[in-house]
Amino acid sequence: DLRRQTLFSKSVSAGHQRSLLPSKMASLSDDQLAEHRDAFALFDRKGDGKIDVGQLGDVLRALGQNPTNAEVRKVSGEVGDNRLSFEDFLPIFNSLRQKKEAGSQEAFIEGLKVFDRDGNGTINSVELRHVLTSLGEKLSEEEVDQLLTGMEDSNGQVQYEEFIKTIMSG
Repeated sequence: DLRRQTLFSKSVSAGHQRSLLPSKMASLSDDQLAEHRDAFALFDRKGDGKIDVGQLGDVLRALGQNPTNAEVRKVSGEVGDNRLSFEDFLPIFNSLRQKKEAGSQEAFIEGLKVFDRDGNGTINSVELRHVLTSLGEKLSEEEVDQLLTGMEDSNGQVQYEEFIKTIMSG
């Protein structure tokens, strides 16, 4: 449920993006759009409302994205022209932004994999409880109880991929 998702993201995402809700990522506000247009314009060296495709990675990074060089090359190769307007740039930006959001689930799973001592897809619920109450933005025991309800098996283990998927699906 939404409460689980909020509690988990509160704990795990300290110093990172504060919400994992896709609805927050769906569109930019008018103010954000104006800020992005202004940032884009800073890279417009010819004054024609366009940037060189070679600047695409720099603009994306200036707007808070962190694409790999391979991602930038791939997207740049899909652009038909050597110059890119803001209107052509925006779908590229949104695509990478949404991809980053989708990748959050995998990042959480990878983060919990560190605690999977046997490599069998489970972690001890006591250890998970310790992580959630002592790292990042600390959760209370009651909040952790809510997150772990129904997630522990008879041996006190939690299938962490299922745990993450349950929380992320809201």
